Amino acid sequence: MFGFILRRIFASIPVMFVVTVTIFMLLRLTPGDPASVIAGDNATAEQLARIRAQLGLDLPLHQQFFDWMWRLAHGDFGTSIISGSPVSALIVDRIEPTISLALATITLSVIIAVPLGALAAARQGTWVDRAVIALSVVGFSIPVFVIAYGLIQIFAVDLRWLPVQGFRSIRSGVVEFGQRMIMPTLALTFLYVALIARITRTSLLEVLGEDYIRTARAKGISERSVFMRHALRNAAVPIITVVGIGFALLVSGVVVTESVFNLPGVGRLTIDAVLARDYPVVQAVILLSSLVYVLINLAIDVIYVLVDPRIRY
Repeated sequence: MFGFILRRIFASIPVMFVVTVTIFMLLRLTPGDPASVIAGDNATAEQLARIRAQLGLDLPLHQQFFDWMWRLAHGDFGTSIISGSPVSALIVDRIEPTISLALATITLSVIIAVPLGALAAARQGTWVDRAVIALSVVGFSIPVFVIAYGLIQIFAVDLRWLPVQGFRSIRSGVVEFGQRMIMPTLALTFLYVALIARITRTSLLEVLGEDYIRTARAKGISERSVFMRHALRNAAVPIITVVGIGFALLVSGVVVTESVFNLPGVGRLTIDAVLARDYPVVQAVILLSSLVYVLINLAIDVIYVLVDPRIRY
């Protein structure tokens, strides 16, 4: 297992290098000029040239790239073109809302979705099964922002139980933190419950048709033990995959949800940086998002072995 982890880490190095090259070239080749954003519409050509020189944007592309790579090798993500703050500090300031939302969403989704999917598989063809399928279809069909605005209308505007927008750190109090995280968490949970429940149901139905399940039943093992100890564990691999990828998507930044609820997370930071052509911030966020995907995929592979001993690398 340790050797497999090392091989995966070394294999991720060329992947991350390709990601860095792609990020750098896409940002430089797309239309737009950060110097124009900084200088304003009435800036002269001399002012624009001076700003580009200060930012290093007048250097050849290959030199800009190698300068950036050298800084990355030393743990320096650069300085924001717009704010002048270190990029690492900006990301650290924005990571708490995103991580909090991701953990809350994925935890609540798993708690609700896995039992729902298991119940649907156990009651295949009944009204319970049809209700879970209908919930999945509705969850996939309704955009997250529609659910978000509906929650705001009901709980913030009509009932006035919760604040409309904003974020409070958990350090300022659990109640303040929870009040502002309930609605965005519920908005995203609706989608992820639909996804995980559907995958759980499908995976369990495939496992319940296997020969070893029929053998376990023929031996007189109780249906509960067959379902929990044999079926659910062997059906866990696809569920773990979906949960892991979903968590990676959430950590990478949920732009729409953060925008609707005015959460100062990584998604909002990315959008603001893209609109302002803030190259260092965009590069750092995408690079870190790619690293999160690599690490979570590695964690998923390790969990596979723990859940299913038949899997070997």
